[in-house]
Amino acid sequence: MKIWQKNIDVDSFVESFTVGMDRELDMHLAAVDVLGSLAHTRMLNHIGLLPNEDLQKVQAELKNIYNEIQRGDFIIENSVEDVHSQIEMMLTRRVGEAGKKIHSGRSRNDQVLVDLKLYFRSEVEIIFKNTEQLFHQLIYLSNTYKEVLMPGYTHLQIAMPSSFGLWFGAYAESLVDDLHLLKAAWNICNKNPLGSAAGYGSSFPLDRDLTTKLLGFDDLNYNVVYAQMGRGKTERILAQAISSIAATLAKFAMDVTLFINQNFGFISFPAHLTTGSSIMPHKKNPDVFELIRSRCNKIQALPNEIALMTTNLPVGYHRDLQLLKENLFPAFESLNDCLQITHYMLEHIIVSKDILKDPKYDYLFSVEVVNNEVLNGVPFREAYKKIGVDIEEGRFKPAKEVHHTHQGSIGNLCNDQIERMFEEIKDTFGFEKVNDTLNSLLTEG
Repeated sequence: MKIWQKNIDVDSFVESFTVGMDRELDMHLAAVDVLGSLAHTRMLNHIGLLPNEDLQKVQAELKNIYNEIQRGDFIIENSVEDVHSQIEMMLTRRVGEAGKKIHSGRSRNDQVLVDLKLYFRSEVEIIFKNTEQLFHQLIYLSNTYKEVLMPGYTHLQIAMPSSFGLWFGAYAESLVDDLHLLKAAWNICNKNPLGSAAGYGSSFPLDRDLTTKLLGFDDLNYNVVYAQMGRGKTERILAQAISSIAATLAKFAMDVTLFINQNFGFISFPAHLTTGSSIMPHKKNPDVFELIRSRCNKIQALPNEIALMTTNLPVGYHRDLQLLKENLFPAFESLNDCLQITHYMLEHIIVSKDILKDPKYDYLFSVEVVNNEVLNGVPFREAYKKIGVDIEEGRFKPAKEVHHTHQGSIGNLCNDQIERMFEEIKDTFGFEKVNDTLNSLLTEG
C-alpha cells in the first residue's frame, strides 16, 4: 500500500522490482523518520497549518511510535512500501484525521533527505567512538613498548631500526588524520534539507530555521534545488571519509599478517584468537586480520561505486539514488565491526622483545654507525664509504642501540602531541549538543 497511490493498480512485478530492499534497509531510518516528523509538525503548528489539539495528538503518538522502535516492536508491513508510509499509516490509524495533515509542506524527497542526514550523523558518531577506542589502545601500546626495537623496512628490505612505539603510534596518528575527513563529512551531513520538498520548495510559508534548530543541525541546505542534489553527493563524501579509516585499518592488518608470520615473528596472539588448519596441526592463522584487510579494501571501493551510480545524473530526483542505501548502509556495520575487533585483538597482542639479537638484523644499524662517525667529525660521504667497505669485508660489528631524540623519533614519540591533536578534532564534532537537542525534541511538549 502506498500513501501516494491513486486509483491505479501497479503491476506486482514492477512494484517488487522498484521497492527492492527498501523495507529491510528502511528499518535503519525508522527512529530518525519519527524525529523528522516531530520537528516538521511543530513547525506546521508554528506557521498555523496544524492546530494545537492536532499537534498534541500527533506529537504524543509519534513519541509512542519512537519508543516502539527503540524496543524493537516496530515492523514495516509487507503491504507497505517503506518506513515513511508505515509510520504515517500507524499515526493515522491511531489519531485519525490529524495524522493525515503531517505531510503538508513536505515531499517524500525531502523526508528521505532529512532521514538520511540524521541517520548519517548518528553513524558518524558511532564510527567516531569506535575509532576513539582503537586510538587510545594504540597510544597505550605505543607507550608500553616504546623501548622495544623492531626492524624498519623500505622496499620490504631491512632498512633502519624502528620500534613498536613508533609502529603503534604511527597508526594512532593516521586515525587522527582520518577523523579530519570524517569531520568534513559530518559538516555536510549536519545541514538541514527539510523544507526543500520535491526539490523546488513549497508555496507554504515554511519556517526552515525552526526545523534546523529543533533537529540540531548546524545550518541549512539553503537552495532547495541543491538540497535535492545533495543526495548522492553526501553519500559519496561520507564514503570517502570512512574509506580513509578503512585504509588505515587495512594497512595495519597487512602489517599484522606479515609480522605474525614465522619468518618475522615480531608479534603473536593467544591460540584461541587464531584459527587452525584442517591438516596442519602447527598452524595459527591470522584470519581475523585477513578479513579486516579484505573488508576494509571493499570499503575503499565504496566511493567509486557511489560515484559511478550518480555520475551525470541531471538535476532533480532519480530512483537510481534509492540503491545507494544498499551500498552504504552495510559499510557502516562492516567498518564498526573491524574497528571493534581490531581493538579487541590488540588487547591481547604479544610483542617479541629481543628481535634484533638475530645477526641478520646487524645491518639495520649501519646508518647509526655512519652518523656516529659524522658526530665525531668525519664527513658524511667518507663515513658512508668506510662503513660500506666494512660491511663488504665482514668487519661491521654494530652496537645495537639507537639515540634518536628529535620529535617523533624512537626516543621522542610525541604521543602527548598526537593525543592533543585527537582531542582537538574530537571537540569540533559537537555530538553532545546534537544529542541534547534531539532528547529535547523527544521530551518537550
